[in-house]
Formats: sequence, C-alpha cells, structure tokens
Amino acid sequence: MVRLPSFLRWIYPNAIWNLPSERKVVYLTFDDGPNPVVTEKILALLEDYQAKATFFCIGKNIEQHPELFKLVKEKGHHIGSHTYSHINGWKSNSKDYLTDYQKGCDLAGSNLFRPPYGRILLNPLQTIQKQDKVIMWDILSKDYDASITPETVLNNVLRNIKPGAIIVFHDSEKAKKNVLAVLPQLLQYLKQLGYAMEAIPY
Repeated sequence: MVRLPSFLRWIYPNAIWNLPSERKVVYLTFDDGPNPVVTEKILALLEDYQAKATFFCIGKNIEQHPELFKLVKEKGHHIGSHTYSHINGWKSNSKDYLTDYQKGCDLAGSNLFRPPYGRILLNPLQTIQKQDKVIMWDILSKDYDASITPETVLNNVLRNIKPGAIIVFHDSEKAKKNVLAVLPQLLQYLKQLGYAMEAIPY
C-alpha cells in the first residue's frame, strides 16, 4: 500500500498523518539516516531546489556519523527520532520499546518521532505522545523496495500529491537506487506546480 491502510489511522487517531493546508505545500521526510552513501547526495538535491525536509534519524546512525548528522541540521532541515535501533513496535514489549525510543530521542534532540514501519503498540504510543509529536505519513514512496523501478516509485508519489501531504523517502543504502533517481524529478515537478517543500514544524 502506498497510502497507509485506513485501519491504522483509526488505531492511531492522535498521530499526525498530514498537515492540511490551503497553501500548496508538501512535507518531504527521510527515514533511517544519516547514511554516508546517500544523505549528502540528498542534501545537495534539496539545496538545488531550495527544498527543506525532515530527517527521521536512527540513533545508532547518529552515533556512527555525527558530522553528517550535524550537516543535516546546518543545512536548515529538521530532525526527528526514528528510535535508536529501528525497533519493530509490534515485536517488542513496551518496556524495551520505550528504552530504545528514549535513547534515540536523546540523540536526535527533537520532539518529532516516527515509529519504524509505522508500528507501535498503544501503551508506548500514549507515553510518547505526552512529550512528542508522532509523525506518520500520507504517502509512502516505497523507495526501499529494490524490486520496483524508479518510475514506479515516482508514480506512487505523484498520483497522491495534495496540499499538506507528508511523503516518506529513505536515506539508506537499500533505497539509494530509487531515491536518488526519483528525487530530482519529483522536486522539479513540485516546483513547476508551485508547491513549497517545507520541514515539519517542531
């Protein structure tokens, strides 16, 4: 599914799925970085189109690549946490999940949080929402799927574009082929349509 199944919106009604707006604006997000193979290339593309984005970073990647993490912030993009170890919320008990979440949150230094895979149990979700904004998404690009072409990834996004949409890409090696091919085409398309590309507000 490119758009998240509606039953998950019902389960997590207080999560942020999009940011409806009368302006032509979309919110690009990148999960799983920072990654030395991909992240700098993405930053350069965003700069070429005066686009800002939100990077949901994995804590252990922040530890391994602190200068790259610093560069993301220096370029004016926003940071969100994506846990410390990309833990699966449907396969972890609440205590372990919250420990992993908190470690990642401390490293990211942000009040924006995205659960890996969009999966989280209700108990940790309720705890996290007392201090952070839980950011889901409106459009899943599926750039991480190496079995599909960049053209398919681009179409996944384009057919669902609307003002206020939150779009998920990944700055990971697994997504490299697709995201680096698709992103310049998408940025050009959005610019031609008069869309602003902004970071999710803190």
